[in-house]
Amino acid sequence: MRERYGALVPVELSPGIHATLVIGYHTAVRILNDPEHFPADPRLWQKNIPLDCPILPMLEFRTTALRTTGAEHTRYRSANTAALSGVDMHGLHATVEKIAISLINSFCEDGNVDLIGQYAFPLTFAVLNEILGCPPDIGQRVATGMAAIFEGIDAESGNAMLQAALAELTARKRRTPGDDVTTRLLQHDTRLSDEEMVQQLVVLYGAGIEPLQNLTVNTLRLMLTDDRFAGSVLDGSLSTRDALDEVLFTDPPMANFCSTYPRQPTMVDGVWLPAHQPVVISMTGCNNDPAINNGQYADNRSHLAFSAGPHTCPAQSVAYLVARDAIDQLLDALPELALAVPAEQLTWRPGPFHRSLSALPAVFPKSPPLQAD
Repeated sequence: MRERYGALVPVELSPGIHATLVIGYHTAVRILNDPEHFPADPRLWQKNIPLDCPILPMLEFRTTALRTTGAEHTRYRSANTAALSGVDMHGLHATVEKIAISLINSFCEDGNVDLIGQYAFPLTFAVLNEILGCPPDIGQRVATGMAAIFEGIDAESGNAMLQAALAELTARKRRTPGDDVTTRLLQHDTRLSDEEMVQQLVVLYGAGIEPLQNLTVNTLRLMLTDDRFAGSVLDGSLSTRDALDEVLFTDPPMANFCSTYPRQPTMVDGVWLPAHQPVVISMTGCNNDPAINNGQYADNRSHLAFSAGPHTCPAQSVAYLVARDAIDQLLDALPELALAVPAEQLTWRPGPFHRSLSALPAVFPKSPPLQAD
């Protein structure tokens, strides 16, 4: 793509759904920091998109910071930032540890595990439910609906299931507040309506389940297949944080996202971008742009895995903590963990947006259950 098109690539996100994919780092940063010319509001674009289009739930307008610009964006972002800032990071560390130990104990005597289905997904799901104050019965419907949206398979019904579940969560929290993100959103000065609350929660779950699970899994894959991460800090090998930094650059959990819609035909790098047609940032393409990728990833935060500009992810510190703790708990408990199949036999789930393995099978010497502190 880079050799043929340069920084801007004409693509179809789905049959007949045309877009421009940005694979040049500096071009992406310019676009992400220019909401005046590249707003994130897709309403004019989606007028002509069929309701059953499999990618529509990922890109459609929602009354959230992710899909608005200007004063609307400021209003929604302030509510979300305030709600997330109330997360007790020390308490979150303890929550991850407790959930991780319980999950590890469920398979440690087997000698084999699918690290996605039996560990990364249920851990991410349980942690997010705890942060948002969501009971398991609602959370399961949320997870099912969200998976359908990301994969673009039966996405319309998945979107309906997701929104119905989150409407129920909103109603419960209005009746019974708690010390959680959902309650803090409801109590924020912006006075979000029930419909606005549902859409905030859609984005929080969307950003929380798939990308966080993928970050954890893709980092585990790197650590289990790259000798640089074998051993411990004492013998000079790289740390979990180093692995996370590298994955955020080279194999980010969202490969392509951060869509914007030019207000009018706009020329960028000698290419005319049509008005109201999606301009999608390829985080993978931009991070691996030879113009900026020098192979130095440790403590390097210049990647676009969390976006950039006014739509930068407000939950980066939460994501880092959960992924790092989940990996450390697993590898501390099962230090001889190894892939059960050759790395080249691992397969990836379908979908134009996420970077997600279908499974990550591993083996290890059978171990007795851990004792929680």
